[in-house]
Amino acid sequence: MTLEQQILGSIRSLPVQQQHEVLNFAQFLHQKAAPKSPRRSLKGLGADLKIQITAADIDEARQEMWGNLPREIV
Repeated sequence: MTLEQQILGSIRSLPVQQQHEVLNFAQFLHQKAAPKSPRRSLKGLGADLKIQITAADIDEARQEMWGNLPREIV
């Protein structure tokens, strides 16, 4: 008896709800084993927008966001 036949025999003896659980688990394992596509960098995502952000722009945005934050917590 092959492994496939053993698996099918075991699954057939389960109630339908548990057969669905086995199917979900098999799909999960299949998805987990699938090769993943490489992630794109955030810089690459906005490359076509032709926006140049300088360190001064970042510092200004930080100051606007966090400038009024109290330095000490009592």
